[in-house]
Amino acid sequence: MSDSAANSEPDHPFLSVRDIHKSYGGLKAIDGVDLDIQSGEIVALVGDNGAGKSTLIKMLCGALRPDGGELRLRGVPIEFASPKDATDSGIETVHQSLGLVDTLTVPENVFLGREETFRVFGLFRQLDRAKMRSETRGLLERFGISVPTLNEPVIKLSGGQRQTIAISRLLLSEPSLLIMDEPMAALGVDEGRRVMELVSSLRDKGIAILMISHNLEHVFQIADRVVVLKNGRLVGAKRTGDTTRESVVAMITLGTA
Repeated sequence: MSDSAANSEPDHPFLSVRDIHKSYGGLKAIDGVDLDIQSGEIVALVGDNGAGKSTLIKMLCGALRPDGGELRLRGVPIEFASPKDATDSGIETVHQSLGLVDTLTVPENVFLGREETFRVFGLFRQLDRAKMRSETRGLLERFGISVPTLNEPVIKLSGGQRQTIAISRLLLSEPSLLIMDEPMAALGVDEGRRVMELVSSLRDKGIAILMISHNLEHVFQIADRVVVLKNGRLVGAKRTGDTTRESVVAMITLGTA
Protein backbone atom coordinates (compact mmCIF):
# COMPACT_ATOMS: atom_id res chain seq x y z
CA MET A 1 0.00 0.00 0.00
CA SER A 2 1.33 3.44 -0.86
CA ASP A 3 2.31 5.90 1.87
CA SER A 4 -0.24 8.40 0.55
CA ALA A 5 -3.04 5.86 0.88
CA ALA A 6 -1.92 4.77 4.33
CA ASN A 7 -1.77 8.39 5.55
CA SER A 8 -5.06 9.53 4.01
CA GLU A 9 -8.04 10.74 5.99
CA PRO A 10 -9.43 7.94 8.20
CA ASP A 11 -13.06 8.93 7.57
CA HIS A 12 -12.89 7.91 3.91
CA PRO A 13 -14.26 4.48 2.89
CA PHE A 14 -11.57 1.86 2.46
CA LEU A 15 -12.47 1.56 -1.24
CA SER A 16 -14.56 3.89 -3.38
CA VAL A 17 -15.66 3.26 -6.96
CA ARG A 18 -16.65 6.32 -8.97
CA ASP A 19 -18.39 6.23 -12.38
CA ILE A 20 -16.56 3.07 -13.41
CA HIS A 21 -17.08 1.67 -16.93
CA LYS A 22 -16.13 -1.45 -18.83
CA SER A 23 -17.22 -2.41 -22.36
CA TYR A 24 -16.64 -5.34 -24.66
CA GLY A 25 -17.20 -4.03 -28.17
CA GLY A 26 -20.69 -2.54 -28.13
CA LEU A 27 -21.67 -4.30 -24.90
CA LYS A 28 -21.49 -2.21 -21.73
CA ALA A 29 -20.67 -4.73 -19.03
CA ILE A 30 -20.35 -2.03 -16.35
CA ASP A 31 -21.96 1.34 -16.97
CA GLY A 32 -21.19 4.15 -14.54
CA VAL A 33 -21.23 2.29 -11.22
CA ASP A 34 -20.56 4.10 -7.91
CA LEU A 35 -19.84 2.07 -4.78
CA ASP A 36 -18.29 2.61 -1.34
CA ILE A 37 -16.97 -0.19 0.85
CA GLN A 38 -16.26 0.64 4.48
CA SER A 39 -13.79 -1.15 6.74
CA GLY A 40 -15.49 -3.74 8.95
CA GLU A 41 -18.67 -4.22 6.91
CA ILE A 42 -20.08 -6.96 4.71
CA VAL A 43 -21.49 -5.82 1.39
CA ALA A 44 -23.45 -8.34 -0.69
CA LEU A 45 -23.36 -7.85 -4.46
CA VAL A 46 -26.42 -9.37 -6.13
CA GLY A 47 -28.05 -9.49 -9.55
CA ASP A 48 -29.09 -11.88 -12.29
CA ASN A 49 -26.55 -13.65 -14.49
CA GLY A 50 -25.04 -11.07 -16.82
CA ALA A 51 -25.68 -8.20 -14.41
CA GLY A 52 -21.97 -7.34 -14.33
CA LYS A 53 -20.99 -8.66 -10.90
CA SER A 54 -17.99 -10.68 -12.06
CA THR A 55 -16.73 -7.89 -14.30
CA LEU A 56 -16.93 -5.43 -11.42
CA ILE A 57 -14.99 -7.57 -8.96
CA LYS A 58 -12.36 -8.34 -11.62
CA MET A 59 -11.71 -4.60 -11.88
CA LEU A 60 -11.57 -4.25 -8.11
CA CYS A 61 -9.01 -7.05 -7.79
CA GLY A 62 -6.81 -5.88 -10.68
CA ALA A 63 -7.69 -8.64 -13.15
CA LEU A 64 -9.33 -6.12 -15.52
CA ARG A 65 -8.60 -2.45 -16.12
CA PRO A 66 -11.62 -0.11 -16.29
CA ASP A 67 -12.30 1.83 -19.49
CA GLY A 68 -13.23 4.85 -17.42
CA GLY A 69 -13.97 6.05 -13.93
CA GLU A 70 -11.86 6.00 -10.79
CA LEU A 71 -10.94 3.80 -7.85
CA ARG A 72 -10.00 5.46 -4.56
CA LEU A 73 -8.25 3.78 -1.66
CA ARG A 74 -9.06 5.63 1.57
CA GLY A 75 -9.77 8.70 -0.53
CA VAL A 76 -6.61 8.48 -2.66
CA PRO A 77 -7.01 7.72 -6.42
CA ILE A 78 -5.34 4.44 -7.34
CA GLU A 79 -4.92 2.23 -10.42
CA PHE A 80 -4.36 -1.53 -10.45
CA ALA A 81 -2.30 -2.83 -13.37
CA SER A 82 -2.43 -6.39 -12.06
CA PRO A 83 -3.86 -8.53 -9.25
CA LYS A 84 -0.55 -8.09 -7.42
CA ASP A 85 -1.17 -4.33 -7.26
CA ALA A 86 -4.53 -4.99 -5.60
CA THR A 87 -2.97 -7.50 -3.19
CA ASP A 88 -0.24 -5.04 -2.28
CA SER A 89 -3.00 -2.50 -1.54
CA GLY A 90 -4.77 -4.87 0.86
CA ILE A 91 -7.36 -6.44 -1.47
CA GLU A 92 -7.57 -10.23 -1.76
CA THR A 93 -10.07 -12.34 -3.72
CA VAL A 94 -11.49 -15.83 -3.15
CA HIS A 95 -12.72 -17.13 -6.50
CA GLN A 96 -15.20 -19.97 -6.89
CA SER A 97 -12.39 -22.26 -8.06
CA LEU A 98 -10.67 -21.64 -4.67
CA GLY A 99 -7.21 -22.01 -6.21
CA LEU A 100 -6.15 -24.91 -3.99
CA VAL A 101 -3.78 -27.70 -5.07
CA ASP A 102 -5.52 -30.94 -4.08
CA THR A 103 -2.35 -32.98 -3.56
CA LEU A 104 -0.76 -30.47 -1.17
CA THR A 105 -1.35 -30.26 2.58
CA VAL A 106 -3.07 -27.38 4.39
CA PRO A 107 0.20 -25.52 5.24
CA GLU A 108 1.53 -26.08 1.72
CA ASN A 109 -1.63 -24.52 0.30
CA VAL A 110 -1.63 -21.64 2.76
CA PHE A 111 1.97 -20.79 1.84
CA LEU A 112 1.58 -21.61 -1.88
CA GLY A 113 3.77 -19.21 -3.83
CA ARG A 114 5.41 -17.78 -0.71
CA GLU A 115 6.92 -20.87 0.86
CA GLU A 116 9.20 -20.64 3.88
CA THR A 117 12.65 -22.12 3.26
CA PHE A 118 16.00 -22.56 4.96
CA ARG A 119 19.48 -23.27 3.62
CA VAL A 120 21.13 -26.67 4.06
CA PHE A 121 24.86 -26.31 4.74
CA GLY A 122 24.45 -22.69 3.66
CA LEU A 123 23.97 -23.77 0.04
CA PHE A 124 20.73 -25.51 -0.86
CA ARG A 125 17.25 -24.22 -0.09
CA GLN A 126 14.76 -26.62 1.46
CA LEU A 127 11.14 -26.13 2.44
CA ASP A 128 10.75 -25.27 6.11
CA ARG A 129 7.70 -27.47 6.65
CA ALA A 130 7.83 -27.16 10.44
CA LYS A 131 7.71 -23.36 10.30
CA MET A 132 4.88 -23.35 7.73
CA ARG A 133 2.90 -25.85 9.83
CA SER A 134 3.44 -23.79 13.01
CA GLU A 135 2.48 -20.50 11.35
CA THR A 136 -0.55 -22.09 9.70
CA ARG A 137 -1.72 -23.45 13.05
CA GLY A 138 -1.32 -19.99 14.61
CA LEU A 139 -3.20 -18.35 11.72
CA LEU A 140 -6.11 -20.78 11.97
CA GLU A 141 -6.32 -20.35 15.74
CA ARG A 142 -6.24 -16.57 15.41
CA PHE A 143 -9.31 -16.59 13.18
CA GLY A 144 -11.08 -19.49 14.89
CA ILE A 145 -10.75 -21.82 11.90
CA SER A 146 -10.91 -25.54 12.59
CA VAL A 147 -9.70 -28.32 10.28
CA PRO A 148 -9.31 -32.00 11.24
CA THR A 149 -5.65 -32.27 10.23
CA LEU A 150 -2.90 -30.14 8.75
CA ASN A 151 -0.88 -33.00 7.30
CA GLU A 152 -3.31 -34.61 4.84
CA PRO A 153 -3.82 -33.43 1.23
CA VAL A 154 -6.69 -30.92 1.03
CA ILE A 155 -8.53 -33.20 -1.41
CA LYS A 156 -9.56 -35.19 1.68
CA LEU A 157 -11.26 -32.17 3.26
CA SER A 158 -14.94 -31.30 2.91
CA GLY A 159 -16.18 -28.44 0.73
CA GLY A 160 -16.59 -26.10 3.68
CA GLN A 161 -13.16 -26.94 5.05
CA ARG A 162 -11.61 -26.30 1.64
CA GLN A 163 -13.37 -22.94 1.51
CA THR A 164 -11.92 -21.97 4.89
CA ILE A 165 -8.42 -22.98 3.75
CA ALA A 166 -8.80 -20.83 0.63
CA ILE A 167 -9.75 -17.91 2.87
CA SER A 168 -6.88 -18.67 5.24
CA ARG A 169 -4.35 -18.41 2.40
CA LEU A 170 -5.41 -14.82 1.83
CA LEU A 171 -5.47 -13.91 5.52
CA LEU A 172 -1.73 -14.55 5.65
CA SER A 173 -1.21 -11.17 3.93
CA GLU A 174 -3.54 -9.43 6.46
CA PRO A 175 -5.91 -7.92 3.86
CA SER A 176 -8.18 -4.93 4.48
CA LEU A 177 -10.77 -6.07 1.91
CA LEU A 178 -11.72 -9.64 1.06
CA ILE A 179 -13.72 -10.19 -2.14
CA MET A 180 -15.62 -13.48 -2.19
CA ASP A 181 -17.38 -15.02 -5.20
CA GLU A 182 -20.29 -17.21 -4.02
CA PRO A 183 -18.52 -18.43 -0.83
CA MET A 184 -21.43 -20.63 0.28
CA ALA A 185 -22.23 -22.14 -3.12
CA ALA A 186 -22.47 -25.95 -3.15
CA LEU A 187 -22.08 -26.17 0.63
CA GLY A 188 -24.49 -27.97 2.93
CA VAL A 189 -26.44 -26.10 5.61
CA ASP A 190 -23.97 -26.77 8.44
CA GLU A 191 -20.88 -26.02 6.37
CA GLY A 192 -22.46 -22.88 4.93
CA ARG A 193 -23.23 -21.72 8.47
CA ARG A 194 -19.61 -22.24 9.54
CA VAL A 195 -18.32 -20.24 6.58
CA MET A 196 -20.76 -17.44 7.39
CA GLU A 197 -19.56 -17.45 10.99
CA LEU A 198 -15.98 -17.13 9.74
CA VAL A 199 -16.94 -14.24 7.45
CA SER A 200 -18.70 -12.50 10.34
CA SER A 201 -15.63 -12.92 12.53
CA LEU A 202 -13.46 -11.30 9.84
CA ARG A 203 -15.82 -8.31 9.78
CA ASP A 204 -15.54 -8.09 13.56
CA LYS A 205 -11.75 -7.83 13.13
CA GLY A 206 -12.20 -4.81 10.86
CA ILE A 207 -11.85 -6.54 7.50
CA ALA A 208 -14.24 -5.36 4.79
CA ILE A 209 -16.04 -8.09 2.83
CA LEU A 210 -17.53 -7.78 -0.68
CA MET A 211 -19.50 -10.95 -1.35
CA ILE A 212 -21.22 -12.03 -4.56
CA SER A 213 -24.22 -14.18 -3.72
CA HIS A 214 -27.37 -15.51 -5.36
CA ASN A 215 -28.74 -16.69 -2.02
CA LEU A 216 -30.81 -13.89 -0.47
CA GLU A 217 -31.29 -15.92 2.70
CA HIS A 218 -27.53 -15.79 3.27
CA VAL A 219 -27.44 -12.14 2.26
CA PHE A 220 -29.99 -11.12 4.88
CA GLN A 221 -28.35 -13.29 7.54
CA ILE A 222 -24.86 -11.88 7.18
CA ALA A 223 -24.61 -8.70 5.09
CA ASP A 224 -24.78 -5.13 6.38
CA ARG A 225 -25.70 -3.77 2.95
CA VAL A 226 -26.94 -5.23 -0.31
CA VAL A 227 -25.95 -3.73 -3.67
CA VAL A 228 -27.99 -4.63 -6.76
CA LEU A 229 -26.67 -4.59 -10.33
CA LYS A 230 -28.73 -5.04 -13.50
CA ASN A 231 -27.38 -4.87 -17.04
CA GLY A 232 -24.16 -3.32 -15.78
CA ARG A 233 -25.88 -0.50 -13.91
CA LEU A 234 -26.27 0.10 -10.20
CA VAL A 235 -29.93 -0.23 -9.32
CA GLY A 236 -29.48 0.65 -5.67
CA ALA A 237 -27.74 -0.03 -2.38
CA LYS A 238 -29.76 -0.73 0.75
CA ARG A 239 -28.99 -1.61 4.34
CA THR A 240 -30.36 -5.09 4.91
CA GLY A 241 -32.08 -3.93 8.09
CA ASP A 242 -33.97 -1.27 6.13
CA THR A 243 -35.27 -3.38 3.26
CA THR A 244 -36.95 -6.73 2.53
CA ARG A 245 -36.22 -9.72 0.35
CA GLU A 246 -39.23 -8.82 -1.77
CA SER A 247 -37.84 -5.34 -2.40
CA VAL A 248 -34.44 -6.74 -3.36
CA VAL A 249 -36.05 -9.29 -5.71
CA ALA A 250 -37.96 -6.43 -7.35
CA MET A 251 -34.71 -4.50 -7.79
CA ILE A 252 -33.05 -7.55 -9.37
CA THR A 253 -35.89 -8.38 -11.74
CA LEU A 254 -37.37 -4.96 -12.57
CA GLY A 255 -34.29 -2.79 -12.20
CA THR A 256 -36.03 -0.18 -10.08
CA ALA A 257 -35.05 0.85 -6.55
